[in-house]
Amino acid sequence: MKIKPEEISVIIKQQIEAFKKKTDIAEVGTVIEVGDGIAQIYGLSNAMSGELLLFPNNIVGMVLNLEDETVGACVFGEDEYIKEGDEVRLSGKIAQVGVGDELIGRVVNALGQPLDGKGPIKTEETRPVEVIAPGVIERQPVKEPLQTGLKAIDSMIPIGRGQRELIIGDRQTGKTALAIDTIINQKGKDVICIYAAIGQKNSSVASVVDALEKHGAMDYTIVVNASAADPTPLQYIAPYAGCAMGEYFRDN
Repeated sequence: MKIKPEEISVIIKQQIEAFKKKTDIAEVGTVIEVGDGIAQIYGLSNAMSGELLLFPNNIVGMVLNLEDETVGACVFGEDEYIKEGDEVRLSGKIAQVGVGDELIGRVVNALGQPLDGKGPIKTEETRPVEVIAPGVIERQPVKEPLQTGLKAIDSMIPIGRGQRELIIGDRQTGKTALAIDTIINQKGKDVICIYAAIGQKNSSVASVVDALEKHGAMDYTIVVNASAADPTPLQYIAPYAGCAMGEYFRDN
């Protein structure tokens, strides 16, 4: 079989016309020190405070310190898989977490990733984990009560929706039990509850989730779990993630 020169030229022209040049431009830095969940990175001069960083082995971090020549970042994963000289890339995104109705009834980590084995969570919106709170003038007054279901508290220390309330006490005095009872008492009251478990044992969180499921409270509850076994940066960001999820329902 003979190939004509004209056919070769036609094929080459078609390939040239179909060729699409793709250029991936990314700012790259180098890890110069890592330990205790904190990495020092050289070379990311355009990094933003709170920006997500991409480490090797699919590990994510967040920029905390912006210094003259280096960047300090917390690592949302096992830092033992990161070593000196590793390449780090900017993501161009501020640290954010998925929000929406899809999270209700699920147990997630501080990055919004599922921990309950019920499949992936596909949220349509995300929110930054750190935002400036609305000013006093913009907020609605506290005008509607939030019943805990415990008569002693509801009669002596009334709590309003939109109000912050500190539960303080020694170990094994019933702080968690009070919070769980309050969540269970919100059934049928058009309240979304978010329980952020930080630094607890996974077995303790599992028993809390089991109690909520038995009483049908997971139908309106999101559990954010940053257990004692998780890296410290994940525990640090967990309350911010829980607040971001709650602020979505506040604004919608």
